[in-house]
Amino acid sequence: MGSSKKKHKVKKKDSQLIIRINSDERERFINLCEHLDTSAAREIRLFIREFIEQNDPDSGTESEDDDADTIVVESSEEDSEAAAKD
Repeated sequence: MGSSKKKHKVKKKDSQLIIRINSDERERFINLCEHLDTSAAREIRLFIREFIEQNDPDSGTESEDDDADTIVVESSEEDSEAAAKD
């Protein structure tokens, strides 16, 4: 018999956001994300969605898959290699 998989429209993620931050803050953020078993990109996307929802009365955004796009946060070569493994 057929499985009951739900189909939902996922918006294509086709953009990156590059930000410059203090290296100490970045390191603490990355370490906290690892400790909490999440990714920096996922937490930044969550912040952006919540910010839009709270501040844009016309937002009407839908939840999307958290692992599909990339956000670059001024990373070192070591961090780039670790991100590629995710």
